[in-house]
Amino acid sequence: MIAIRPDADAALSLPDIGHYLRAGSLQLRVLPPLALYVHLPWCLKKCPYCDFNSHAIGAAELPEQAYLAALIADLEAALPLVWGRVIHSVFMGGGTPSLFSAAAIDQLLAAIRARLPLQAGCEITLEANPGTFEKNRFRALRAAGVTRLSVGVQSFDDVFLQRLGRVHDRAQALAAVHEAAAAFDTFNLDLMYALPGQTLPELRQDLTTALSLKPPHLSIYHLTIEPNTFFASHPPAAVDDDTAADMLDLITDMTAQHGLQRYEVSAFARPGQRCAHNLNYWQFGDYLGIGAGAHSKLSFPHRVVRQVRVRDPARYLAQALAGSAVAQENEVSRADLPLEFMLNALRLADGFELKLFSERTGLPISAVAAALDRAEQQGLLLRDLHRARPSARGFDFLNDLLMLFLPVKS
Repeated sequence: MIAIRPDADAALSLPDIGHYLRAGSLQLRVLPPLALYVHLPWCLKKCPYCDFNSHAIGAAELPEQAYLAALIADLEAALPLVWGRVIHSVFMGGGTPSLFSAAAIDQLLAAIRARLPLQAGCEITLEANPGTFEKNRFRALRAAGVTRLSVGVQSFDDVFLQRLGRVHDRAQALAAVHEAAAAFDTFNLDLMYALPGQTLPELRQDLTTALSLKPPHLSIYHLTIEPNTFFASHPPAAVDDDTAADMLDLITDMTAQHGLQRYEVSAFARPGQRCAHNLNYWQFGDYLGIGAGAHSKLSFPHRVVRQVRVRDPARYLAQALAGSAVAQENEVSRADLPLEFMLNALRLADGFELKLFSERTGLPISAVAAALDRAEQQGLLLRDLHRARPSARGFDFLNDLLMLFLPVKS
């Protein structure tokens, strides 16, 4: 087994494909669906709550062509690991991918299509921020091949946008969403709640504005203070747990009244508008991640492997061109696979088909039978002969449910 390297920016020389295909303890008869994630790591400004691999840069300094060359080299080096597999979805995240020109996105997607077979009607999502919005820019992205936009609004209130360090204001947010709706058949709107000093009426106003725009898909995240962020060292005023719970109840009620179903912990969608890329994550599908700091999860007949690309953009540029963009790789242990599966599958309101557990982990359902029994006895899980899903209580106390699947230490 290849162990994780402690230095996330030290390049790793990977073995040839035969190493991954050797005999092992798992038995995956069919490989999961495969998605492609592309990380574009630059933003106009680093937000104080953000712990993603993102780096502030001026638009004129963006190394667009150099980074495209690195991405293509990274993809080509990874091709032997996914050869012959069809890509079911593509997601360009960041950072702020919409900093890249539509011509560059067109060039990138053409390079991907030339090297990987994309499923017919493949969902191709790009994250965009209103702060990079220019009229007709979204239409150009659609013409380049993007099929779905994810607009990072976070709030429509100028006070909270300022507290969150966002570079856009309410007027720009509204203009961006209107343009996304005009340019795309489907789009996602990102919001945050439990913002510093936010009250329930203020959240209601934000939701009223968001829902008036009729988004096909809405992602709503509780603001959390992550390590190694500005907010971690300079904590803002926190919303208490009871108020945050009331906020979540308000979100659930208002979205349901507007025809949006809560199908995942933080995701709400109209019928037929669920995000295919994220569903693949939550159903423990595979994904190849390229770009600075991107993560991959790849399955082979006898093992599941995780990879992380070099995090620093400058070092990534050099090492990807040298064919050594991967900084870390490890094989997921047999003992850890049940929890890894449940961390994803139990985020879904519908849970998972029991047979999917064996298909995606190569383990028999008996490996989690005791944990499923305990979860059901504690009222955290509902199941029948074919499916298991979190109960309403399990959805609200998801961490308690997941704890039941922690590997037993010998």
